[in-house]
Amino acid sequence: MSAPKRFFVRNIGEEVVLSGEEFRHAKNVLRLSEGAEVVLFDGSGAEYAAVITKIGKAEMLLHTVKKGVSERDPRADIYLLVGALKGDKTELVVQKATELGVNKIGVFHSQYCSAYMNENKFARLNRVAAEASKQCLRATVPELIYFDSFQRAIASAEGYGSKLFACEFISESEVSLSGIGNSVALVVGSEGGFTREEFEYARKEGFRGVTLGKRILRAETAAIDFLSIAAYFAGELK
Repeated sequence: MSAPKRFFVRNIGEEVVLSGEEFRHAKNVLRLSEGAEVVLFDGSGAEYAAVITKIGKAEMLLHTVKKGVSERDPRADIYLLVGALKGDKTELVVQKATELGVNKIGVFHSQYCSAYMNENKFARLNRVAAEASKQCLRATVPELIYFDSFQRAIASAEGYGSKLFACEFISESEVSLSGIGNSVALVVGSEGGFTREEFEYARKEGFRGVTLGKRILRAETAAIDFLSIAAYFAGELK
């Protein structure tokens, strides 16, 4: 028997109305019927067992029967800062970062960044994060923030125990990832990488440079690779 289908809902009470894209997916794709059991989550870390009680033309009514806490949400506090990428590559990074257990994702513009962000693109990123949370059985959705300057993005990492900067022009890492702890901020650039001035600015703000090996990685590969290694040493993949 397959696990109950999961749906992301902003406000969950005893009675819940499912509408919009989630309703269309439940009715037209999954073809759920009245009496079907599902799981609801609102991004807070709680999840709710619920039963579909009524299906209309544009929405369905559900009754929650049990509240629980997800055991699949991240325990480490990982913050990924990534330069805006071209096409749908930022969406890929957001999807995989959600699966790997980040708590927060900051997308920023830097000097060599040639991609742009607008309201529609940012809304799309939030939908991707919610869908990825459903898929990997998380009950939280990472917070997404956009920064129109590199300096503001760097400043947003204040307070993290370890601050690491993926840099393509250093020959060896300034710190070992094996001792980073469970409070980590990571910075990785866009397709154009960083200027040396940006790297030095980040170092003055407490970041330490990390090399991702001798090969030049695509920006989206670098982000996922960097995050995977950090997530392992932070305890999320053990």
